[in-house]
Amino acid sequence: MNAVTSNGAVAPADRARILWFLPTHGDGRHLGTSVGGRAVDLPYLRQIAQASDALGYFGVLLPTGRSCEDSWVVASALAPLTERLRYLVAVRPGLLSPALAARMTATLDRISGGRLLINVVTGGDPVENAGDGLFLDHDARYEVTREFLRIYKRLLAGEAVTEAGKHLRVEDGKLIFPPHQAGGPPLWFGGSSDAGIAVAAEQVDAYLTWGEPPAQVAEKIARVGAAAARLGRRLSFGIRLHVIVRETEEEAWAAADELIRHLDDATIAKAQAVFARMDSEGQRRMRELHGGGRDRLEVSPNLWAGVGLVRGGAGTALVGSPESVAARIREYQAIGIETFILSGYPHLEEAYRFAELVFPLLDLAHPAGLARAANDGPFGETIANLHRPGAEGARHAAG
Repeated sequence: MNAVTSNGAVAPADRARILWFLPTHGDGRHLGTSVGGRAVDLPYLRQIAQASDALGYFGVLLPTGRSCEDSWVVASALAPLTERLRYLVAVRPGLLSPALAARMTATLDRISGGRLLINVVTGGDPVENAGDGLFLDHDARYEVTREFLRIYKRLLAGEAVTEAGKHLRVEDGKLIFPPHQAGGPPLWFGGSSDAGIAVAAEQVDAYLTWGEPPAQVAEKIARVGAAAARLGRRLSFGIRLHVIVRETEEEAWAAADELIRHLDDATIAKAQAVFARMDSEGQRRMRELHGGGRDRLEVSPNLWAGVGLVRGGAGTALVGSPESVAARIREYQAIGIETFILSGYPHLEEAYRFAELVFPLLDLAHPAGLARAANDGPFGETIANLHRPGAEGARHAAG
């Protein structure tokens, strides 16, 4: 459902759409250390993708950047190994030409049977951008993004494109093979600056924010919704968060502490220095939530900023029992967030925890646990090689 009314007001989202994350830049039981680290190879990524597919996640996000395996190659390898799972893959204006990106998009959309989503990433680290051959300042990168999307969208819609802008020029560009989804896959985008919001309002289908407290998220998406409405457009909204969910509050907060147990102050300072050089407004807002210190990491009820001490981008996690995490998700839904892109450490285990503990408490926009619908066998170990397990043991334990 569209989360924005015709006048730009952001309406509550009735149902939640949940995506998981493929950790192509690394995974493990702890942050900032190789202790408990895990090899992230294709077999491991396949496990996460197939688990996400079976558990009923709507899709998975693949990160982008020089610290990651290439998202297009990984998605191409995994799409044939899954059935319903969608892949949210990045296009990078300024690094790819719009015509080449359109061909890549159409091909992956076709071979996946229409299971491709596009994440438009402008890039917020000048040092990494320079290493990739991109030497434009913040606002110029958004100018390129706007020109790129105008050409890219027209090509995917089947037009022959001749266009000359300030940064990009195409003469008689066209696609021979169209995408599976008419007009191309939906476009996702996140940008917290004025320049980013202007591009979102004009060009994309869904706006993403990192996990700030609900009041800050509400203010941001209200700005985006109003900007889109002034152009006669409507957007939907999503949020990128980590999750740490356990049976009880105490277990969840203990798991959060355990995740950063090996972090020392020197490692945190080194990471924060890297984040400080970035010209991303979203990254600046993430840093302000914790200020680089350990003393104020719960920045809102059940919203913990410990991940952002050493991880760029999404730096907050929902921490708590299934009931409290579901309640926080409903708070975000109430301000208009429809899509939740989640992750947790390690990603394979946390994908199961969240789906098994929290999915039943949410009104989802997609079926959950599809694999179970096709399997009427026992769930849980058979008792004494004879009895199918039920909920009786749990009820007796609770009593």
